[in-house]
Amino acid sequence: MKVFFQRFGVGPTAQAAVALVLLGASILVARAETITMASTTSTEQSGLFAHMLPAFKQASGIEVKVVAVGTGQAIDMARRGDADVLFVHDTAAEEKFVAEGFAAKRYPVMYNDFVLVGPKADTAGVKGNDIVAALKKLAAANAPFVSRGDKSGTDAAERRLWNLTGLGETGTPLPNDKKGSGYKECGCGMGPALNIAASTGGYVLADRGTWLSFKNRADLAVLVEGDKRLFNQYGVMVPSAAKFPNLNSTGAQKFVDWVISPAGQANIASYKINGEQLFFPNAR
Repeated sequence: MKVFFQRFGVGPTAQAAVALVLLGASILVARAETITMASTTSTEQSGLFAHMLPAFKQASGIEVKVVAVGTGQAIDMARRGDADVLFVHDTAAEEKFVAEGFAAKRYPVMYNDFVLVGPKADTAGVKGNDIVAALKKLAAANAPFVSRGDKSGTDAAERRLWNLTGLGETGTPLPNDKKGSGYKECGCGMGPALNIAASTGGYVLADRGTWLSFKNRADLAVLVEGDKRLFNQYGVMVPSAAKFPNLNSTGAQKFVDWVISPAGQANIASYKINGEQLFFPNAR
């Protein structure tokens, strides 16, 4: 480059100006090729993103940097303009995010379900397909129960299920002291919550994807599944470019378009552990 400048008689000042322009251009190119995604611990810890994101990068050239936290924290990140794309699983909170103008649209992507996991001996006698009846039994038995307590999508689902038990006043959130003396909040992700349950012989509500990828099962087993109230829907959104003009909204929309396309949906369906599918695509 220096020889080029000398050949055409470009002085030091002009050289510096050109260098700055080229530096700025390189920064813009790098920014255009990267997006930050705020998502949940379940999509990360289940291994889905390790399976999905290389395929997206190959198709688009865009690298996705994932910040995996609870759904509530992920949505808060997006509200602050700290994420280019949001991929979470709390439909009510997602719809509120859109209604408040933080995103133009919510796109359904995939689903799986929650399961109640606990010790194989099942001393509380909860085994079956009725999650609300199971939670009542856990409270009555003062059984050890590990709650995420982290404002995640799983935590929100768990609280909705506890509210259906009728153990508290109608129309108000069920206080923790009504859930039995064994109920404890860890304020942690899905993997750590499962680890605590495994080491203490406790019960825990988990998304099936993380459970299937969980290695440290000890004496744990799925005890309650199949209840329609355990349905777990995931959605994706691009935060408002009008509110946050510095975000890479173009790259984020490319990710959304890909993940709801036949190619992206097929990629999700192809992710399996020991022959069992973890997530089921349902983009519309």
